[in-house]
Amino acid sequence: MWPGLRRAYQWVERTANILRNASGLDSAGVRRRLAAMLAALVRWTRRRYRGVLRQALAHFLLETRRYWKGLFHCYDAPDLPRTDNPLEHLFGTCRYHERRSSGRVRGSAGLVVRGAVRLPAITSAQLLPEIDGPHLAPEDINDWRQLRTQLEQRRVPRVMGRRFRADPNGYLQDIEDGLRRYLPA
Repeated sequence: MWPGLRRAYQWVERTANILRNASGLDSAGVRRRLAAMLAALVRWTRRRYRGVLRQALAHFLLETRRYWKGLFHCYDAPDLPRTDNPLEHLFGTCRYHERRSSGRVRGSAGLVVRGAVRLPAITSAQLLPEIDGPHLAPEDINDWRQLRTQLEQRRVPRVMGRRFRADPNGYLQDIEDGLRRYLPA
């Protein structure tokens, strides 16, 4: 199988080279080149291989077709990155530090609830390690208060769910008692 695997890997490398777009083509040009190369791959696979290698190349073609619609936008927009790898790295770093600081295997739900604050804080700490107290003060106190209100609104449902799971009967009794205060006697 080794010669077939080596040849299949060459097809993957050719795909990567076309998508790297060293020649600076627009999206239509890259689309045409990739479509021609994939058509040649289909013809080559049908003639030469059966079994596992053919299944692997068929899967490669299936995934390429699945991403085809959104694959070429980055070639027409100069500031749009070709991949989101740096963004994925940033999120992975945040999850890593969250797990390390909490001692948990999984990231905490607090990262989801307070992500609007934690993600910029982690990012700025990585990019600008010399940030100190005066730089952390909010510029506009009203914006800060609004952000705190939004974060609290996201936190409340989680707290209520935790209270319900801890003591369902007590939770429901508190709701009934609260309703009785508003109902006429």
